[in-house]
Amino acid sequence: MSDSLLDKINSPADIKHFSREEIDRLCEEIRFRLIETVAQNGGHLASNLGVVELTVAMHRVFDSPHDQFVFDVGHQCYTHKLLTGRREWFSTLRTENGMSGFPKPSESEHDPMIAGHSSTSISAASGLAAAKKLRGDDGCVVAVIGDGALTGGMAYEGLNNLGRMHERVIVILNDNKMSISKNVGSMARYLAGIRTRRGYIRVKTKISRVLQKVPFVGIKINNLLFRSKKALKGAILHRRGTIFEDMGFLYIGPVDGHNEKLLERTLNVAKSMSNRPVLIHICTVKGKGYEPAELKPKTFHGISGFDIDSGEPKHGTMTFSDVFAECLSEFAGEDETVCAVTAAMKSGTSLSDFASTYRRRFFDVGIAEAHAVTFCAGMAANGMRPVFAVYSSFLQRGYDQLIHDVAIQNLNVTFAVDRAGIVGEDGETHQGLFDTAMLGTIPNIYIYCPSYFSEMKPMLYKSMYLYSGPSAVRYPRGSEKFKPEGFVAVGNDYDILDNGGEMLAVTYGRIFGNLCQAAEKLSSEGRKVNLLKLGLVKPIPEEAVKAAAAYRTVVFFEEGIRHGGVGEDFCSLLCASGWKGSFSLIAVEDRFVPHASVDSALARLGLDAKGMYETLKQNDPLSADSQ
Repeated sequence: MSDSLLDKINSPADIKHFSREEIDRLCEEIRFRLIETVAQNGGHLASNLGVVELTVAMHRVFDSPHDQFVFDVGHQCYTHKLLTGRREWFSTLRTENGMSGFPKPSESEHDPMIAGHSSTSISAASGLAAAKKLRGDDGCVVAVIGDGALTGGMAYEGLNNLGRMHERVIVILNDNKMSISKNVGSMARYLAGIRTRRGYIRVKTKISRVLQKVPFVGIKINNLLFRSKKALKGAILHRRGTIFEDMGFLYIGPVDGHNEKLLERTLNVAKSMSNRPVLIHICTVKGKGYEPAELKPKTFHGISGFDIDSGEPKHGTMTFSDVFAECLSEFAGEDETVCAVTAAMKSGTSLSDFASTYRRRFFDVGIAEAHAVTFCAGMAANGMRPVFAVYSSFLQRGYDQLIHDVAIQNLNVTFAVDRAGIVGEDGETHQGLFDTAMLGTIPNIYIYCPSYFSEMKPMLYKSMYLYSGPSAVRYPRGSEKFKPEGFVAVGNDYDILDNGGEMLAVTYGRIFGNLCQAAEKLSSEGRKVNLLKLGLVKPIPEEAVKAAAAYRTVVFFEEGIRHGGVGEDFCSLLCASGWKGSFSLIAVEDRFVPHASVDSALARLGLDAKGMYETLKQNDPLSADSQ
């Protein structure tokens, strides 16, 4: 609309002189833009709706980029992007070559750090502030962290170190009582206790109002009490203060996170503190301003798209995650030692039904992947059969524990590695391209990769019951791809499709469907290529290597990083057997893959059917002989 306030904003400076009425209207416009865009493009809606007033207040009080903001997790940065010169291309959010759904320094000077994983903001803010101090820069650093992210151990490492530093850092604890999964642990209960101590808040407010009306001495007494607020809290709450004060922070809160005027006042107080870090505890409603998101914040945390009027999400088809969860529930019904563990991703890993059916054997440890791995090790050491369902990108955070606590002791822990391979619009921080290379370095682990739903159950069974040590089943986001007519996928360690060709193409996981389509196109042109599908990629079956050694030309396709991946391992084993043929490896080279749809990203990497067809055509020995 022509009189839109949002459409007049090209930098944070444009909102500093808005009237109170204009600020309220701006917040409404921002919410509408968020709902409109995410309904079309997908993204993280509920968390962003909850921080509209906070983000506006931050940009009114501070001067970005001189003052720096770090969002944790970064997916709550949409309002920040709208206010920092990116309004005109906000419609490209999470689309190929468009705006990232996370902070991105290469995108704007207002984004000092990338943030796609949880619990990192306080540590990052501490480092930014330390560098500012060393450079003589007097700017503030503000870290916004949610109560869900506060379940991650790294957040406490950051708090512990920042609390003893004298840096200009303000930590804003966005307490919306809801992470991706229901908040768990002592901190959730602790924050709930602070929120419910309204008696203290009311008493403090009344005392302050009365004293400020007393002539001559009232204001002085009020200021004295403010400086001595620990003693006042102790008298009313019968305790010293909060854990944050004990760690060295000036604690302010709880504060209404949707009262923009109050937020500005609070932020200005925090900004005036120059010799100690400040923690502001704000309370917000996740999904604020859009009823469907308020009622179902988990559904609208990360959503592919939805109908604005009804709030109904666009339903997809059956996914690998769904099939995994069904299989695990079936095993749990037959074996009382089977347990499921997740790190605040109950819904994302499709374990909601398991959690309700086998409540005693379901464990959500919060955003604490490292803890989850060692927790599983402890369970396995005492006779249980734990399965840790975790996104590939987040399993990286438990690598040390996987080696030290699970693998060295050869404990029977199964890792259900979800979102393996390209994940799409969430981009670099979420692509699952490193797990095969990472897990492949561990001596005694077995790694299975189903290409089709029918392979999930037998592969999960082998991982849980066939081996006494650690194992993994890795599977992609979304549904299965093309399956050639007549091929029966039963979860073998490897399968060979003999099409009468003299060249062999090898792959694993979902892109086997793309390879089959490429082979069919070649066949229609009179060219033949045989296919080898690996179901077990660590250790690679000896018989599969022997079979490949019979071919003069081998082409390997891999939806993962090249260096240290399965393809390089396969080539090494071939060469060690004395093979002297030609080997080509198409994988993700030494780079990160930006956000785009899964199909588009695979096409760019040459891992779609068309790209595979072109590669096979170039490597066809018959074509080479004829040149």
